[in-house]
Amino acid sequence: MNTQLQHDLLPTATHDELARQNFVQSLKVHLATKVSPGNKAIYEHKAAPRFAREHQRPPQDRHEVRSVMQDEPYYQMWSTLLRTSQEMMWDAVNVSVERQLPQLRERAATNGKTLGSLTLNPDLAIPAYHTAVDIHCQPGGYHTELEQDDVAAGATYDRAVYIYAMSRLGSLNDEMGQSVVLHLKEQHADFRPARILDMGCTVGHSTLPYADAYPEAEVFAIDVGAPVLRYAHARAEALGKRVHFSQQNAERTNFEAGSFDLIVSHILLHETSSQAIRNIMKECHRLLRPGGMMLHQEVPQYEGMPPYEAFILDWDTYNNNEPFWGTVHSMDLQKLAEESGFAARGVIQTMIPSALERAQARTEKFQGGDFGGGGAWFVFGATK
Repeated sequence: MNTQLQHDLLPTATHDELARQNFVQSLKVHLATKVSPGNKAIYEHKAAPRFAREHQRPPQDRHEVRSVMQDEPYYQMWSTLLRTSQEMMWDAVNVSVERQLPQLRERAATNGKTLGSLTLNPDLAIPAYHTAVDIHCQPGGYHTELEQDDVAAGATYDRAVYIYAMSRLGSLNDEMGQSVVLHLKEQHADFRPARILDMGCTVGHSTLPYADAYPEAEVFAIDVGAPVLRYAHARAEALGKRVHFSQQNAERTNFEAGSFDLIVSHILLHETSSQAIRNIMKECHRLLRPGGMMLHQEVPQYEGMPPYEAFILDWDTYNNNEPFWGTVHSMDLQKLAEESGFAARGVIQTMIPSALERAQARTEKFQGGDFGGGGAWFVFGATK
């Protein structure tokens, strides 16, 4: 098992805590590589023929596949284990975080470096799509604060994401940002953004690669959760990266119009509502300068995907506290961009390869509980 890079803010684990975390990660790998493929065999040999006998045609979309798969014992077994592994993951990490939370909070508060900045807004209204469920099953989500200057949500997320992704997002969990940067460098080599905004940054995993790739640029990052932002700022300072973090809702920011050359997000859209996405797209259009670009990284849209593959990828909608997952991946993104003010010719929808070799050697398919398993990412965006 590869090792996550230890920095000043990352919670450490005792021998027993680490053993428990490693077990959860190994269980996730086993489910993704050994158990999940059995679902397709069940579908092809049992569920799909049963549907065809009843309807005189094969299933046509993910909903029809679900109608015949949800009662299959094998699928129920896999799904139960996958959901259980998710809950076990948070429990295993929370033990470490709670044990050393006073020290983590102190490190975050007394970090002497001032490369970047942190601006919090205690009056910011947390949107309902965050408060309605614990996203990803993380207890309390990204925004819950249990004490003054709380960083628990950020510390938990930093370690748990490494386990969730089965270490394949790299030692700093930054594979998503690295992949978009690689795409920009290869496909837009002359693009030199002076101001960059990362929307929904959580702890800044995907933000920092932009600071490295464009050292002359001002990098800004926003999120609605104060605990993850406190952690993100302290983590960036500890790693020697200059980023300006602020607590804002991506639907309505306080930045002036035409403030940015590049706006990015990484698996943000599926954690917001359909109306919020429309607001975010309009805000991106407002914030971009002429010639600027937005790039939103996600897993692929369901359109054109075989019904079974869409069904497996849609697992998170029903089982991982991701209620807007399916809605986002069914949206007409071309229409969305045009309605937000972008010209049709400037809309971008493409698959980009992972920047990390280890991620490219994953399960080679997108599936529930392994959202980056294909070794590539879908990017939706537009130029202004």
